[in-house]
Amino acid sequence: MTTLNYGSTSLKPELDEHFEHALETCRTDVPEPLTHVVGGEVRSDGDVFDRRDPSDPSRVVARAHAATEQVVGDAVAAARRAAPGWRSLSYVERAAALRASKSGFSDNVVEIAATISAETGKSRIEALAEAQESVDLIEHYCAQIELNDGFVTPLRPTATDTTTDVLRPYGVFGILAPFNFPVALAVNMTVGALVTGNTAVLKPSDKTPRSTALAARLLSELLPAGVLNVVHGGARTGEFLVGADVDGIAFTGSADVGWGIIRSLSSGAYAKPVLAEMGGSNPAVVMATANLDDAVEGIVRSAFGFSGQKCSATRRVVVESAVHDALVERLTARVKEVVVGDPSRPDVFVGPVIDDAIAGRVRAALAAAREDGATVTSATIPEGPGHFVAPTIVTGLPRGHRLTREELFAPVVTVTAVDGIDDALGEANAVEYGLSAGIFSAVEDETDRFLDEIQAGVVYVNRREGATTGAWPGLQSFCGWKASGSSGKGGLGPWYLPGFMREQSRTVSSR
Repeated sequence: MTTLNYGSTSLKPELDEHFEHALETCRTDVPEPLTHVVGGEVRSDGDVFDRRDPSDPSRVVARAHAATEQVVGDAVAAARRAAPGWRSLSYVERAAALRASKSGFSDNVVEIAATISAETGKSRIEALAEAQESVDLIEHYCAQIELNDGFVTPLRPTATDTTTDVLRPYGVFGILAPFNFPVALAVNMTVGALVTGNTAVLKPSDKTPRSTALAARLLSELLPAGVLNVVHGGARTGEFLVGADVDGIAFTGSADVGWGIIRSLSSGAYAKPVLAEMGGSNPAVVMATANLDDAVEGIVRSAFGFSGQKCSATRRVVVESAVHDALVERLTARVKEVVVGDPSRPDVFVGPVIDDAIAGRVRAALAAAREDGATVTSATIPEGPGHFVAPTIVTGLPRGHRLTREELFAPVVTVTAVDGIDDALGEANAVEYGLSAGIFSAVEDETDRFLDEIQAGVVYVNRREGATTGAWPGLQSFCGWKASGSSGKGGLGPWYLPGFMREQSRTVSSR
């Protein structure tokens, strides 16, 4: 089995060859339009839409039917019918059924990665790491529910009463998967819902239907019919699912969409849970005592990996004035070395962005930055087709400029000079988001201040492998603060599963 993570930098030659063959197959052997799975039955309702390869939009790499409101309603109804039987199984039985899918993911790591890369343009190392992460996510959540004895806790008894505190599933969860981690995050949310006793309706992103459908198929092999249902489509299908008779929603995506879902599910007779992770404008703080080589490498890997299309990507460098020029010089030289291109090439670190809408947004943002007096430094991008955006450093923006406050979701990082740790923390926290953050410093008091005062859920100190990225199941939690998260708890860690359950206190009298 492949053992990679988001800190990996190289592959064995035979794995390169295997990946390249699998990617070519994905690009040339496009299956029939993907269908919905409702109660274990295949449904082909709805118009067919295409997904084109962002490395070359002339290639169609997936087709799928867009679910109608009726299909979504039928899928939720099927999940509700399956809920009592699935909930009645012991947590040991549910974990066993989900664990059994690990071998399917492990045995098909390269094929899964190639499918991810064909639909997203993700580099081979990142795509392979995502496929591997899915295996670890399944194991992590199965182990978590076992470690917590199914979240059943005896409370203090009295002479006549015995009381047990139980966390119980809500019922049916709608799951809205993102395009940027179409397998790992679909698995993350789905396994979290299922292992705790809920049933689910999963909607893949319309940008990555093939990847997420593959993950759903592998997860479903030993599940009873109706426990996991799949409906394809775009924003309209997502709206149908949010508005359906679900008991909760798990979502990964933009803050605008996520907080809209939260408001929607809070507007009825009672609020329904929304477990949402919603992006960030993540700072890497570089102090005067930092190892600049480590800082540069950590920033480049976090800012430009997967073309900056990670919620935790470094968006802002906040650097102490004394080393601003030295850092920018080294960062500029390092960015010039970054290889941008088609992920079929083994030397490529940065592939395309997902579509021309993001590419156009980047072009407009950089044009506005130049008009506002910024210096824009970019790597080289290949000629020809593809939604390629150059890894870019933007310096000289005025404090508070919108590019230093908003999430562009692209391989663009801004650099802002500050004076001391107070100023650095003020600038780092001056955004609505609070997902991830990092600091590079050799002064313990500065790193202690950072850990105490930074307003972010995922934080790193002196991390060369990724200044603000690289969370892995069981090693780091992935928890957003402020506009970046809805629950105050995050996936990958020890407190995610309880979000899919509600508490019940059971007192039994012996009189």
